[in-house]
Amino acid sequence: MWNVLLVDDEPGVLEGLKMMIDWEKYGFQVCGEALNGPDAWNFIKELRPELVFTDIRMPIINGLELIEKTNRLLSRPPKFVILSGYDDFQYALTAARQRVAEYLLKPIDDEEIEALLIKLNHHLQEKAANEKNRMKQHYFAVSHLVNRLIQGEYNTNLEQQVRLSLQLQEKPGELRCILIDTLSFSVDLRQQVSDFFSQDITCSFQDSIGRTGVLIQSSSNADGALHEKALLLQTNLVSKLEQPVIIAISDRGEGIPSIRELYLQALQVWKQKRAQGKSGVFYFHEVERRIQRHVLSKLKFRQLPEIVAEGSLLAIENGVEEAFHSIAAGEMPDIKVARAYVADLELTICRLLAERNGNPDTFMMGMEREHGSLGGKEDYPALKDYVRCLCVETANVLHALNQQNENNTIFHMIQYVDREYRNKLQMHDLAKHFHMNSAYLGQLFKKHTGKSFNVYLNEKRIEEAKRLLKRTQMKISDVAQQVGYPKVDYFINKFKMHTGVLPSVFKTDFENRKR
Repeated sequence: MWNVLLVDDEPGVLEGLKMMIDWEKYGFQVCGEALNGPDAWNFIKELRPELVFTDIRMPIINGLELIEKTNRLLSRPPKFVILSGYDDFQYALTAARQRVAEYLLKPIDDEEIEALLIKLNHHLQEKAANEKNRMKQHYFAVSHLVNRLIQGEYNTNLEQQVRLSLQLQEKPGELRCILIDTLSFSVDLRQQVSDFFSQDITCSFQDSIGRTGVLIQSSSNADGALHEKALLLQTNLVSKLEQPVIIAISDRGEGIPSIRELYLQALQVWKQKRAQGKSGVFYFHEVERRIQRHVLSKLKFRQLPEIVAEGSLLAIENGVEEAFHSIAAGEMPDIKVARAYVADLELTICRLLAERNGNPDTFMMGMEREHGSLGGKEDYPALKDYVRCLCVETANVLHALNQQNENNTIFHMIQYVDREYRNKLQMHDLAKHFHMNSAYLGQLFKKHTGKSFNVYLNEKRIEEAKRLLKRTQMKISDVAQQVGYPKVDYFINKFKMHTGVLPSVFKTDFENRKR
């Protein structure tokens, strides 16, 4: 339905227009009535009708002055139809200059008005379709440019294209990025976003997987208004879609160069909240603080195995206290998070025991018999007692294992190889280092490890190469040097022999699986 505003200083005329015309039949609905020019202008600004029927002779502001003012001040003025008496016909020339759709003489002829409404409805539909198509093309063009920035491309030519497309000033000031995400990618959010952020919006765009993004101008005193609009939009979408909706809001950034960072901030918020199954409005600065606290807590727990290995009971007690204090300071009431830290601690302790020829399975079964399982710790005091016992008993077992391994040459040899595998290692050099016959040392090594020295060394190097290929952007040649292969071709052959694929293929496959 198109909205139509009726303007005339005679109430009887307004009532007659409402009653004599079947507006809905022709695709219109009366959205308001005004008895004078100033009221009509206020209605036009507020209601934004597509069509206005107005008299000419009215107090304060006449019909032609209303039309001129509207055309001058509004970027998208409505269409006007003038209603007037026979003696005002000379106004027709002035009206024509104001781009009036039609000039109708009172009394209005039914057939004439019906024909006019049919014509205007068709014209407005055609105009709306053209505008929708133009906006769609502009939306996709802007999305393409913004995604180029998001993906890391940046140059002065691209910046100029973005500035022109978004109609930004030379120095656009502070921007913010908002990501609006629903479980359904079939929903077109552009109109809803435009309705709620119409005064602030710089542009809306779609990222590479279909999330709707918004860039808005930001000011230091706009936080309250921004939150209110975002919350209203989120509530409205949840009500309509009956599913969770995440609105993720970045910090502020300065101008076009900051768009990539702002998007990544909003994306980080979205990822965390989606993983938690949340729905609502969330800000990067809040998430960042939680992440920093989370990192500190994780760091404190990961320092415990090193403290345990040193064997000082006082240091262990202090370490456990600091680890749990970091959780309390981080305002993380969810016991599941803390249990995850302790589970990671258990795995590290098991590795420490295995490295010293201990039996992790036997140790952990003993812990469960004496202190119960980790999964059964439902509050922080119980979990803290469990961690204290775990660390103390691990320290005792490690002390006993260290004594057993003092004279275990193979154990020390393995430790040495694990540390020095990047360097040139040969059996006869190791035999000299450990004061043993090289042939006998080789036999002893295979007896204890089940592998020859060279196989063990190559496996160690290849495992480290796989780790570097997964976690770094190092070149293949640099990886080869890093893990102890001076010749790249030799490294490639060994890598393929152990993994079945070339290093480059292994890296590509891993990156594809992450996406």
